[in-house]
Amino acid sequence: MHLIQRMKIWKELRRLEQRAKEQPSPSTYVDLGQVYINLDLHDKAESMAVDGLALFPKSIELRQLLDCARRGLRARRATELRAKLTRSPNPKLFRELALLQIELGDSNALHATCQEWSLRFPDDPGSWLVLGQARLTSFYRDLAAREGQEAVDCLERAVEMDPNEVQSRRLLSEVLYRVGAVQAAQKHIEALRSLDPADQEVEALLSYVATLPDHGGDVGSLFEEVESHGSLKHPSMQAAEQAPSAERSMSSVRDGLTHVSQLPGVRKATFIRGSKAMVKGAIKDGRDPFLRIVRVTAKAAHRFARRLDIGNASKTVVEGDFGKICICVFGEALAGAQVTAEADVDQVLGDLQEIVAGALHAGDEQP
Repeated sequence: MHLIQRMKIWKELRRLEQRAKEQPSPSTYVDLGQVYINLDLHDKAESMAVDGLALFPKSIELRQLLDCARRGLRARRATELRAKLTRSPNPKLFRELALLQIELGDSNALHATCQEWSLRFPDDPGSWLVLGQARLTSFYRDLAAREGQEAVDCLERAVEMDPNEVQSRRLLSEVLYRVGAVQAAQKHIEALRSLDPADQEVEALLSYVATLPDHGGDVGSLFEEVESHGSLKHPSMQAAEQAPSAERSMSSVRDGLTHVSQLPGVRKATFIRGSKAMVKGAIKDGRDPFLRIVRVTAKAAHRFARRLDIGNASKTVVEGDFGKICICVFGEALAGAQVTAEADVDQVLGDLQEIVAGALHAGDEQP
């Protein structure tokens, strides 16, 4: 880069830094962060994105900036690790480099790293574990039978090399359970229990899996069936563990919505997430225009707030001949109520906010 070009960039950098202090907005932080990235100052770009998200937590542009900055930092670290491995190879550095390559999505480099790792340290199961993790990530994303089978092969190789390695058994047992090979998964969970009899989580998983039907031991056929149907037979073990908690959370949302619908002046209330809606009050059916009004108003308010760079439209009140519509939003969850003049709008908004906050604990459970 020529000296004059660098001088222009540094001048623009100082201008943007001053503007970010005086008039903070997502676009200002993004512009400043991009200049840092162009100067290969990815650590400063990361710091700028974090500061911006503290003020504008729902900004998609700032999250993209943060991801770009962190990818740059990972790529720099990967280059440093490769240089260290050339001088003094050891399994710990190979593991760190391979995990970075997974995060960067560089499958070719990952395969080459794991191959070299395995050749240099043939008794270390780490290369097979990391490669199995990468294959699992691809399988869960695309549900491709080949990726799933390769993941199982890698993880079984790691378990064979070190039967006391916990992470390999956990990953292997989960993928077998999710495709329907319940008995095979159960054997690995029992092995985990024998390694740590005091682990209550493993004990609970074993009790849960023991109640499920087994779909056979032909893992290859099970993977092909999953690919054909485009869905796994069982949810993740984490989701299975959290199901009772999620159910309680949604029960709390229902109770909160019932409470709002019974407040003075409230005609109807709804909780919406995705394509599902829970409704209370004087609502005719799922085609009631109130539901559409709440959705459209929430989206319009969100776009308007983003366009003006004034933060997030987390609370919105629309007034008309019909009375008022109060809306609270967080992420994909929103709650709304149609009220008359006698309603206490502040109380309604406060209760709707509590409903949306409670929905954060409901995981992926739909209303």
